[in-house]
Amino acid sequence: MNEGEIKSGSNVKNEIWEFVKFAVISMLIVIPIRLWIAQPFIVHGDSMIPNFENGDYLIVDEVSYQFRRPERGDVIVFRYPKNPSQFFIKRIEGLPGETVGNITLASDEYYVLGDNTTASSDSRYWGPVKENLIIGRAFLRLWPVASLGVL
Repeated sequence: MNEGEIKSGSNVKNEIWEFVKFAVISMLIVIPIRLWIAQPFIVHGDSMIPNFENGDYLIVDEVSYQFRRPERGDVIVFRYPKNPSQFFIKRIEGLPGETVGNITLASDEYYVLGDNTTASSDSRYWGPVKENLIIGRAFLRLWPVASLGVL
């Protein structure tokens, strides 16, 4: 538009309609991905140092475990067993049916530890994680940019 030019009412309505269509289509794409395929999470704390730092921005894959079970060494995000409104990130060290220390894991339980065991609240203190509390596995690091990559 040139200075002093105005738009007709029908042009404004068309632009609004185009914006609404764009917003609806975007939500129809983004919401299912966010709910069932991948979620962003930010690492809080030092329990996963040196592999994950406080403030790392991760994308968590929620699909893989629909097709396979979690494996030893996977870094998972899960709901904290003592308070399911909180999310934790840890590495799987014990699989269902195994005995870790004096704990025998049930068919739906995993033993998890932080990589920085001296600064980690993990299965050593509050027990195993039930499979239904697992959100997914850490898949992609987006921040910091210097550490960007598939995990």
